[in-house]
Amino acid sequence: MTIKTAIVDGVATIEIARPEKKNALTQAMYDAMAEAITAAQADGAVRAVLITGQPGIFTSGNDLEDFMQRPPAGMDSPVFRFMKALVGCDKPVVAAVTGAAIGIGTTMLLHCDFVYVADDARLAMPFVGLGLVPEFASSLLVPQLMGPRGAAEKLLLGDPFTGEQAVEAGIASAVLPATEVIKHARRVAERFNALPPGAVRESKQLLRRPTQAAVMEAINAEAELFSKRLRSPEATEAFQAFFQKRKPDFSKF
Repeated sequence: MTIKTAIVDGVATIEIARPEKKNALTQAMYDAMAEAITAAQADGAVRAVLITGQPGIFTSGNDLEDFMQRPPAGMDSPVFRFMKALVGCDKPVVAAVTGAAIGIGTTMLLHCDFVYVADDARLAMPFVGLGLVPEFASSLLVPQLMGPRGAAEKLLLGDPFTGEQAVEAGIASAVLPATEVIKHARRVAERFNALPPGAVRESKQLLRRPTQAAVMEAINAEAELFSKRLRSPEATEAFQAFFQKRKPDFSKF
């Protein structure tokens, strides 16, 4: 099993559990996460959602081999169903991040309400280096959080950044020792058991309302370009270089 789910004490936990592949995400895993979020949304006993990975690895992003074999084709593809489920979830979503959070491992955090990162966390959005473009509305939200120059470093150059820098940018809520992250995140999620669920949902809806339409517009625009870029010669070269463990050569483009 690569996605583990459980509902305990009002918290629906979604655990990325593929450590032998650095928690790389396949289309089947996106499907499972989308279904888990949708089920949590519909379950009156669930007051919050907790997303976590394994000790020392949140996720290395997309499983590139799976992604090339099963590229997303339209907004009904598993990865986009996951995006829409997370964006549309009106229950609080808490993320617990240790180790690496690469690609969508970082961009999904933009849509969580609380993000707790370990002092060993390393985040990165290396889409351009793979011949791709930003996704999950990161082209909209990262400039809003980091400013245009900070966004250029993270999205154009793909520069990695620490948990402390994620907090400074507003992507994360707090940095904690790695052994404390999941426990703290769960305590925060469980606090919603003592709060009125209707007021929480409607308050979250109000908080997201000013940017909701723009976020979905950005996701759709990014998805169209992302799908085209997956079939581009630049992406082909980048992916081949990754599999062949060599540096890509973009001099011919």
